[in-house]
Amino acid sequence: MTTTTLAVLVPLLPFLGAVAGLLLGRTAPGFVRPLAVLPTLTSLVLAVLVAVRQGGGQAVDAATELTPTGSIPIELALHIDGFAALVAVLVGVVASCVQIYSTGYLRDDPRYPSYAALVSLFTSAMLLVVYSGDLIVLLVGWEIMGICSYFLVGHYWETPEARAASIKAFLVTKLGDVPFLIGLFALATDAGSFRITRVLGAVASGGLDHPTLIALLLLAGVAGKSAQFPLHTWLPDAMAGPTPVSALIHAATMVAAGVYFIARLLPVFQASLAAMVIMAVMAAITMAGSALAALAQDDIKRVLAYSTIGQLGYMTGALAVGDRGAAVFHLLSHGAFKALLFLAAGVIIHASGTNSLAVMSRMKDLRARVPDAYWTMTVALLALAAIPPFSGFFSKEAVLGAAEHVATGHTEHAPGAAGWIVLVAGLITAVLTAAYATRLWLLTFRGQGAEAPDHGRQPLAMNAVLWVLALPSLAFGLAYGPLPDWFDGRDLTPVLTTSVLGTGLALIGGLVTYGAWRHTSALAARVPMGAVVAHPDAEGGLVEAEAIALHGPAFGNVAYAPDPADPGRLLLGPLHRHAAVGFHLDAVYSALFVRPVQAGATLVQFVDREVVDTYVRGAGALPRWLGAAVRRAQTGNVQTYVSALLAGTVVLVVAALLVATGA
Repeated sequence: MTTTTLAVLVPLLPFLGAVAGLLLGRTAPGFVRPLAVLPTLTSLVLAVLVAVRQGGGQAVDAATELTPTGSIPIELALHIDGFAALVAVLVGVVASCVQIYSTGYLRDDPRYPSYAALVSLFTSAMLLVVYSGDLIVLLVGWEIMGICSYFLVGHYWETPEARAASIKAFLVTKLGDVPFLIGLFALATDAGSFRITRVLGAVASGGLDHPTLIALLLLAGVAGKSAQFPLHTWLPDAMAGPTPVSALIHAATMVAAGVYFIARLLPVFQASLAAMVIMAVMAAITMAGSALAALAQDDIKRVLAYSTIGQLGYMTGALAVGDRGAAVFHLLSHGAFKALLFLAAGVIIHASGTNSLAVMSRMKDLRARVPDAYWTMTVALLALAAIPPFSGFFSKEAVLGAAEHVATGHTEHAPGAAGWIVLVAGLITAVLTAAYATRLWLLTFRGQGAEAPDHGRQPLAMNAVLWVLALPSLAFGLAYGPLPDWFDGRDLTPVLTTSVLGTGLALIGGLVTYGAWRHTSALAARVPMGAVVAHPDAEGGLVEAEAIALHGPAFGNVAYAPDPADPGRLLLGPLHRHAAVGFHLDAVYSALFVRPVQAGATLVQFVDREVVDTYVRGAGALPRWLGAAVRRAQTGNVQTYVSALLAGTVVLVVAALLVATGA
């Protein structure tokens, strides 16, 4: 079987599995789980075969035109180079793990068949984006992921949080997709083709007439899809969906698509120095702002969501300094440990019955309830904090090294200003990342108080997947040497200065957070717990508990109390309350956009009802009155009709006489 045929089957198999799952979900429920897992696993095996055959060498290109589409043809095209092959393997690994994990996590969910089919369709769409050699075909996969995220984030549609989150995710990403679509058309018009290879050829020959405009339009779509400032606000709210969906979206699909798109078309962005600087600023704000927000979150999944935003900022920063090798390297590394973090969080939530770190910090020996999640999450958090020799160290230091290389003027691939912006923001974020990773670990696994609740042992499928993902999180650095062959031979070796500095800052961030936790834990030991209130959460069937303290009289005066053991409050100080709500960006958007739109809608409604409807009602009133008058004249009495006829005749005769007399 040829490489092209194998590549076609990679996105096709999950798609066929999704269709079959939707058709057989009600009539043959026994086939749902095999149809969810087996096509995705088979797709993974084929993706590995494609990667082995491609081998980091010459790109695989194939295309066919189904029908004429006008002056610029649209073709079903494949373009698989080294990093496309590796990203496809990442998608297959994470999607397979998520499908296997979901068989246990959602084993009692009545909507599991539709959920599994949507996950398969989501996977197929991302693989289409990765392998596509035509921008319009890429756009198809891009938009299918958007609609799948809408349904999956809103899986628990009974809860208002899930409904609001799904709508918000859809609208915010569509807000970026509008300029993105315009940018694609403008790019194809300048290049004369939608084929990615021809577009890159046109860029190399200076064929773009509007490089800055095109780059900024495309960047808007990337900001929405990959949750970069200022269109990142949908991602933390998307935690209302099932935890496996969060792992899929945050690790290998959806948010990775934007970064992958820039990496694929990096020369287009490099054609505009202004666009590269703007990209660097966007990445810097995203990195630092999201890390601060993560340090203030109480929900374990929202901490990881803001972490994803920050790590995507690193990838965007690497692209802003012209190093797609470092960006994709971090994308692969991050995909493994972030999927592990989310899936481990799902096990912890299942065991503790809560998403709240404040409640977990009051649970003693939670790590004994979830030993698999404890050890694997520890590995993933070390990788996230970029502690050597874990995978995150190699990939994050490659980003910082690339930024330093540009900042010190050793390359002309990007402006020096972009290098300094990314380098400074990346180093600051390294400290904050280690701080919130340490905080999450301490509050989750080093709690003091009552015994952790026993919600039963987690299914084997959930725990086994954690160890599968722990391997690349721990050992991905061993592949560090051969990897440059997959990235056009680019050297990914980090600069020694940034390696030492980045690791040192990460250790400082972790140690400071540990010291703050020791201090706040001593204070928390003197604060009595009043009560625990339980209510349903967005996980559908789980129970989320909020730690509260009783203030004032014991009779009913209950208020939510801040967690006194939280070192984030001590470290952030007055900034904590602003960071906890994402620096009020949602409130700003509400004031600038939502409320004016709602006010305009209210005005239109008033004009429609009180003005337009009044004229319509008035136009109908006159005929209605005339009809009523005529109806009253139709009495059915012949004598009345004859009398009226005679009276009318008399009137006409008199009138005729008067006219004649006057004449």
